[in-house]
Amino acid sequence: MVEEFRLDTEPTRDSDRRAELMLGALVCLVVVLLLGMFAFVLYQAWPSFSHNGLSWFGSRGNVDSQIQAIFNSGTSLGHEVYAFHGWPLIWGTALVVGGAVTIAFVCSLFVAVFIVEFAPDALRRVLEPVVRLLASVPSVIYGLVGVFVLVPLIGNHLITQGSKASVQGIITLNGYSLLAGVAILTVMVAPVMVAIFSDGLRAVPRGWIEASLGLGINKWRTVWKIGVRTARPAIVAGTVLATARALGEAVMLSMVCGVVSFAPNPADGWIFFVEPTRPLASTIIAFIDDLSTPPMRHTLYAIAAVLLLSAALLSFGGWAAKQPMKRYGART
Repeated sequence: MVEEFRLDTEPTRDSDRRAELMLGALVCLVVVLLLGMFAFVLYQAWPSFSHNGLSWFGSRGNVDSQIQAIFNSGTSLGHEVYAFHGWPLIWGTALVVGGAVTIAFVCSLFVAVFIVEFAPDALRRVLEPVVRLLASVPSVIYGLVGVFVLVPLIGNHLITQGSKASVQGIITLNGYSLLAGVAILTVMVAPVMVAIFSDGLRAVPRGWIEASLGLGINKWRTVWKIGVRTARPAIVAGTVLATARALGEAVMLSMVCGVVSFAPNPADGWIFFVEPTRPLASTIIAFIDDLSTPPMRHTLYAIAAVLLLSAALLSFGGWAAKQPMKRYGART
């Protein structure tokens, strides 16, 4: 009997061992590819960073004029130009992504709580697939809705002739704006947050919720003190994923935010919201046809490197934020 048992278990152990080795090799391959991508992008971006230093992140001059000078220097036999100051692009990215993620986070958390804890079963069966469908809609569709609906609405009804005249000669206010970008991007990333937040809330043991309700605590307080607090790791993960998607969004933002590298100024009053801007990812799309010249190629790769490093820091920050939250869940 002992010999038969050993004969039966040996093939299983061998197959398990092979599966572990295959999965380990796959993980190593993914890590190598990721590190290779980082190294390649940073290598291509280094000439732009080395020529500019920390001034690359400054705000001196007009970004569009600088990009044009960089491209022209690459097509001539003269001295190559790398002077670039990307603060307007960084500021525009921070405004659009930060505004969209903040609004989407608040709305998505309430929607997820409603779907999981308060919605009737019939309504929940409708809302859940609708949310996941919205999360999978291509960004260009959102961009078309923004171009044909939201941008004309802003240009025709929110921007007055006096506002246009007040900034004449500096920028053109025509509806392609920070407000349009934030609004459409909020609608894009909110379904991703709702789906992940809902899964996190649904994973909270029902016994914890029922025990709190059994002690006489009302459901609203129970959900926020027990459900939402326990689901914080999933909430952080959903926020990080949605922010990463927003950082890399290029097509839709290039359609609705504007075509100029302008840094909206909060000191301009309410006009600040309808001023055009162009985030980092949209700038890569706008000048993707100019990669043939070395200075332009290195500059665009530098913009890509900033986005890539931002996403990496975002992921690391999310991981670090989840660690103390996991300890809370273990104690609970």
